Amino acid sequence: MESVEYKCPNCMADLKFNPASQKLECEFCLSAFTVEEIKELCANTENSIPQAAAQTQNEFASHTNLYHCKSCGAEIMADDQQTATFCYYCHNPVILAGKMGGEFKPDKVIGFKLTKDNAISIFRKWIGKRWFVPKEFKSQQQLEKLTGLYVPFWVADCDIDIDYHAIGKKTRSWTSGDYRVTETQEYDVVRRGNLTTRGIPADGETKIDDLLMESIEPYDYRELKDFSMSYLSGFYADKYDVDKAAVFPRIRVRATQATASLINDTIKGYSSVSPMIQDYRIKQTNWSYMLLPVWFMSYKYKDKVYEFAINGQTGKLAGTPPLSKGRLWLACLGLGAAVAAVCAVIGGATI
Repeated sequence: MESVEYKCPNCMADLKFNPASQKLECEFCLSAFTVEEIKELCANTENSIPQAAAQTQNEFASHTNLYHCKSCGAEIMADDQQTATFCYYCHNPVILAGKMGGEFKPDKVIGFKLTKDNAISIFRKWIGKRWFVPKEFKSQQQLEKLTGLYVPFWVADCDIDIDYHAIGKKTRSWTSGDYRVTETQEYDVVRRGNLTTRGIPADGETKIDDLLMESIEPYDYRELKDFSMSYLSGFYADKYDVDKAAVFPRIRVRATQATASLINDTIKGYSSVSPMIQDYRIKQTNWSYMLLPVWFMSYKYKDKVYEFAINGQTGKLAGTPPLSKGRLWLACLGLGAAVAAVCAVIGGATI
């Protein structure tokens, strides 16, 4: 008898039947489904890879090189015309590790809109307002390490079932004779239905800080294109090392937060609202694997690595600059000397 395996509609991990709950449950993303729901969701699922998709995967594999950094473990992708010579994370040399696997071919890509000169100009303007950074941090040699990098992202569309129930109160007070009267009316506030959150991203690279990538959002998905090797020409790309199951908890948090915010926006006119049920259940997730453009730079200062990112489409910048205590101390001494000089002049004038 042929066995049947069901995959989680959210993270594609295996589902297991739980006799206690009578549901199919995913131990990775903690989703749960009835047997009827899974049969409906999987009714039109095709497990085989279309021939055209397999061909593009083979082309991607044959024209993409993989480089490995022995120092920090980073894996860097580049087209077969581009040679990676250093790791943009730790600046140590990298070695050619072989060809990429076709399963790493992205679905979509947003091409770079900012040139390196554009990115350097944005960075110069930003760092010019930071007085107490190390002098070499502003050097041309450091700015040349700014690297055009396609970062791997899992982007999710989540179908969410909503069950929200709260008590809304309207309170009004007035004076009647010698009495202060307060009237409180209570209402059932109910929101039930379903909605889809679209385009929630989560980067698939452990070497890059998640908060840093979130800080340069959003990207304009209207400029998404089908992936082509031509976009990699002259740039590098990261190989994802975090799969859908691993990033789904981040996706779920962002999807439910967006849903809760939308529900709250529909509840107006009450003095207070006390939620009793807030159930936002992700029923199904549709995934896209994308490469999104980032101008990336790292800087090592006193055994700590500082990372900076510029959205290669919009120019939005994020990062925390290093602090040079020596320059800060000199500035404090200068300020102290200036204050002392002013005090001496004032004191001399009053004698």
